[in-house]
Amino acid sequence: MIPVQGFQGQKVAVLGLGRSGLAAARALLAGGAIPCLWDDSPEARDKAEAAGFALTDLSRADAWEGVASLVVSPGIPHLYPEPNRLIARATAAGVPVDNDIGLFFRSFATADWDEMDQVPKVIAVTGSNGKSTTTALIHHILKVAGRPTQMAGNIGRGVLDIDPAQDGEVVVLELSSYQTELARALTPDIAVFTNLSPDHLDRHGGKGGYFAAKRRLFAEGGPDRAVIGVDEVEGRFLANQMAQGPADDRVIRISSAQKLDGEGWSVFARKGFLSEWRKGRQVASIDLREVRGLPGAHNHQNACAAYAAVRTLGLAPKLIEDALHSFEGLPHRSQLVRERAGVRFVNDSKATNVDSAAKALQAFPRIRWIAGGLGKEGGIAALTPYLGAVVKAYLIGHSARDFALELGGTPHEICGTMERAVARAAEEAEAGEVVLLAPAAASFDQYPNFEKRGDDFAARVRDILGA
Repeated sequence: MIPVQGFQGQKVAVLGLGRSGLAAARALLAGGAIPCLWDDSPEARDKAEAAGFALTDLSRADAWEGVASLVVSPGIPHLYPEPNRLIARATAAGVPVDNDIGLFFRSFATADWDEMDQVPKVIAVTGSNGKSTTTALIHHILKVAGRPTQMAGNIGRGVLDIDPAQDGEVVVLELSSYQTELARALTPDIAVFTNLSPDHLDRHGGKGGYFAAKRRLFAEGGPDRAVIGVDEVEGRFLANQMAQGPADDRVIRISSAQKLDGEGWSVFARKGFLSEWRKGRQVASIDLREVRGLPGAHNHQNACAAYAAVRTLGLAPKLIEDALHSFEGLPHRSQLVRERAGVRFVNDSKATNVDSAAKALQAFPRIRWIAGGLGKEGGIAALTPYLGAVVKAYLIGHSARDFALELGGTPHEICGTMERAVARAAEEAEAGEVVLLAPAAASFDQYPNFEKRGDDFAARVRDILGA
């Protein structure tokens, strides 16, 4: 646990008692603060009381007397589409609003660091797509290199639940826009921006607000190094904002769509090869084509981001290359489940929208595509340019018939259930093909979440191929 500093003997309100809220309450208590907890959900309140915490009804007018700060869980809106009523009350009372990420950055460094040979560092990763894989990949490379490391944030443990830092440790954080938009302290040593595509726009008041939330990770604290994906205009703008000139190697530009060979520091992937350039010349190259845990251009971008981040720590290219080959990927994200007779079965249940499904469809040459679920606005018409690799589609869930109407001449079969889709795809697949679950739809028609959907796919594959 990271005890929260700066609130000893003061009341701090905590709104939202999920994983991050309860972790914040424990860390506040450990730092000598007096946490005042509330959640609109009776179930969440019962869980907090069972954990030994007292509750404070923050809707009462006198609840805000003497409160030094309000700590808000990431799922609670503070501005758009409209502020939560209790956050609005805190704002009216002049109570500063923060979140667990802000508490972490104000509390992570301690006096013990003065005795360490190598000061701990924080790498923070944000972006629309790929941030979980990039975070996990950085963490994996560091472990292979023998560096003490912890992974937290939007993946793994809550930031305040991790252990106090060891000498030379590197903490790797995945941070969503919900987390970066509100934190009052954001001071990573290395900040990573993967890419930007429209998401959570109602929460941020549009794409500009969404980008602004991501940009705070770089603008608020000024990291020592900034690793920035420049395949979208927002990334190019951010890199320009951070750099003092074209040769400023504090900014490392990354790409999976273009060659980057200017005066500065860049890492890019083209035709399956990762290249590192510094001062106008290539200094390293890695063949990514046989890295089984990172298939496709989108994962090659993740590899570039992770490579650049750990290179700033002095890790050698050969060590990084070896670590890439031992990375197995994350569950439900281009996860290789099984392979038999030259047919691979890949679980990308996290591909819940058209953009992520498009990336999955570009990762393999011949695909038996399992798609469908609770379709989103616009359907899958935008996937038409990426259907060339699809040998046949096997459609499931609520939107199966709607998806069938949008597939044009692409061969397809309405299967309805995952069990039938996997069985039919496995029966028809030939050597060199991939049976790919990339639903391009939400899971809530048949499953509680995308994880359960991916687990079902993997279970059906194991049933057919044997455990």
